[in-house]
Formats: sequence, structure tokens, C-alpha cells
Amino acid sequence: MATTDASRSLINAPVGKTLWEMTWPVIFGVATLISFNVVDTFFISLLGTDPLAAVSFTFPITFTVVSLTIGLGIGTSAVIARKYGRDKPEEAQFDGFAALSVSALLVLMLSAIGYIFMDSIFTLLQAQQRLLPLIREYMTLWFAGSVMLVTPMVGNAVLRASGDTRTPSLIMASGGLANAIFDPILIFGWGPIPAMGIEGAALASVISWFSGVILVFWLLSRKQLIRVRIETTRGLFREWLDAARAILKIGLPAAGANILTPLAMSVMTAIIASYGAAAVAAFGVGTRLESLASIIILALSMSLPPLISQNFGANRVDRVREAYGKALKAVFAIQLVIYAAMAITAPWIAMAFAKEQEVARIVELFIYIMPIGYGFQGWIILSNSSFNAIHKPMRALGLSVIRLFVFFVPLSYLGSLLADLHGLFIGGVVANIITAAIAYLWFTRELRRVGE
Repeated sequence: MATTDASRSLINAPVGKTLWEMTWPVIFGVATLISFNVVDTFFISLLGTDPLAAVSFTFPITFTVVSLTIGLGIGTSAVIARKYGRDKPEEAQFDGFAALSVSALLVLMLSAIGYIFMDSIFTLLQAQQRLLPLIREYMTLWFAGSVMLVTPMVGNAVLRASGDTRTPSLIMASGGLANAIFDPILIFGWGPIPAMGIEGAALASVISWFSGVILVFWLLSRKQLIRVRIETTRGLFREWLDAARAILKIGLPAAGANILTPLAMSVMTAIIASYGAAAVAAFGVGTRLESLASIIILALSMSLPPLISQNFGANRVDRVREAYGKALKAVFAIQLVIYAAMAITAPWIAMAFAKEQEVARIVELFIYIMPIGYGFQGWIILSNSSFNAIHKPMRALGLSVIRLFVFFVPLSYLGSLLADLHGLFIGGVVANIITAAIAYLWFTRELRRVGE
């Protein structure tokens, strides 16, 4: 079977070349998706302050669902890639079906709860009464279509697990493009299509997800990567339960780790708020710059796990160690170059993102200090995804807790007490350096233990 041959190349082909061939398409997909998300926010902002505020209030809820989806994708990739590594393609194909179905069920349940208790949830989040009708307009469609969000993301994880990272990147890009096209048409109206406002923004997202569902199912069927039935003496439902349990064992802790990041950033925002609105605005700009500067880290965190999982399944610990080491070296070197470019252009970047002089000054300060730690942060993120790839999800979750709540938030706060914003940013860099060292030593020790 062609897909089996392609997946076996992850075990036999040169590690460095394979990792690069898997990563560059993901860089394109992630960069495209981020740019289209910026476009989405821009169109909503044109509706006015209240619609933008209403959508901002939805972020914790939508991010919870998205985090669950990302976690399920991580669990799917780890389980299926390991099966391919063990040369069990039929089991991998059945696990693909199990992943898609259990993910859809979980997101449907979560969205149903969110819809039923919508007003209570957003009132608890301190949304003003005048914003609740706008929030309902947006979230009613969002909840209804959420199952179509999870399907392409988990389907992409199935594709990546087989060694195909190019196709998922095209699916991500096509979905983002569809959203960017339908956003202005549905929000502001065009020809016979009436202006739908904030409801149109939600519908544009649902349409883009639906196009992803059609595309991903066609590709999974064409590549023979999902199988509804499997030869078994234990019963189909029992096999499905076992596959779902294996995926959730990794997926739920991974989802929890994703949810910790915005929680930590909320604490950081509260600390920075004591320095005034300019500092909060500058920090918001800084976090957006961080997402752009971390595109290659995010891409490697998606392409590295299938390579590790397949070789782990094939008991090729030597190749796991080599892939992990090459990824760390690459991300560190690349982030040094990115830091140099950001530092040189800091004044121009600050002017582009900030109209007020004080905001621009703090943005510059952020750029000169925080990106120094992005290479080390990349080590942490790649170690986290590598732990999931070798089926150690609780270690990945523990590493996230250590990074954010043992070092990053406390050291940033301590730095702010000692040297104001300079100290706060330096504390964040020091936290990333310490956690990166812990992550590296922890993962390499785990590999030595597995290899014994």
C-alpha cells in the first residue's frame, strides 16, 4: 500500500532530511493560518467596539474547545504513528476512525453544555448585559458548527501520523482562505447576500470548517487512512473503546497543557496592569509578535512528533534521539537569527504597532529582551511534544506546569519587584532558560531509560 510505504520512510530515510521535508509545508500552513486569523479580527473590528468586545469575551470558551481539539489531535498522532512504526497499518486505520468519532462526540457534548448555559457562562465572565445578544448571535452558530472544527484538525493529525505533513498544511491554508473570503461578504453583505454582522463572522468560520471536513474525508478515504471495521475476536465496540481510551490518555492531558497558557497569560496581564494601560497594550502587541516569531517552533512541534512516534514504535530509540537533537539545534539557531532581525528593526516594529509614544517604548523594550528566550522556549515546546510522542503525556503536562507556574509567572513577578518592566521581561527569559535545561535533561533521561 502506498501510504504504508510513505510512513515506513520515517523509519528508514535520513533523519535530518526527513525532518526538513516534513516541516517546511507546516511552516507555510501555520503562517497562512495566523495571517488569516489577523484578517478575521480586522473585519470584526470594523463593526465597532461592541462587536469586537463581544467576540473578545468568547475567546476563553472557544479556546477551551480548540484546546480540546488540539489535544485530541496530539493523542491521535501519537497513537497512530506508533502503530505505523510497529507495521500495523490496519490497526492505525481503525484508530483513525476511532479518533474522528470520539473527537466529534466530545466536542458535541462540550458545545451542547456551552449552548445550554451560554448566558450564565458569559455573565460569569463579566460580560455586560448589552453585549449578551451579540455574544448569543455569534456563539449559537459557533457551537452548532464546532463539530466541523474538530474533524479537519483530527483528520490532519491522522495524515501527519502517516508521514504526510504537506496535505494538512494545504487544508489549513484553504480553510483560512475560505474564512477570509466569506468574512467580508457575510459580515457586510454583497449583492443579494444581506449584511449579517457578527453572525456573518461566525457563519464564515462554519463554512470554512465545512469545506475542511469535505476535503479531509475525501483525502483520508483516497489515501486509505481510515477503516470503519477491523478483524477482531473481541468485538468492534470493545476495539473502539480501547482505541478511544489510548487517544484520550494522551489527548486530555495535552488539552490541559494548552489551556494552562492563556491562564498564565491572564495572571501576567494582571501583573502588568499595575504599570498602566500603555504597558498592557504593549504586552498585547508583544504576545502577537511572539506568535509570529514562533511559527517555526510551532511547525516543528507538529512535524517532529510523528517522526518520533513511528521510530519509537519501531524501537529505533537512536533515531528518536537524533531527531530530537537536530530539532533543538535547528530551532535554537533559527530563533537567534529571528532575535537579531527583531532587535535591529525594533524601532520600526514598535512604530507600526503603536500610536502612542509610551506604548512604542515598552514594545521596543519587550523586543530587546523577551525574544532572547524564544530559542529556549522552543526547546520546552519541542520537549513537551516529544513526551507526548513517546506516550508520556503526564510528563508533558508536568513540564507545562513547571514552566508556567513554577518559573515563568513567579520569576517575572519577582523581576518586576526588583526592576519594574525591565525585570519582569528578564525574569521571563531566565524562566525559559531554566525550564529548557530541565526539559532537555528530563527527556534525554527518559530516552536512556527506554533504551536500556
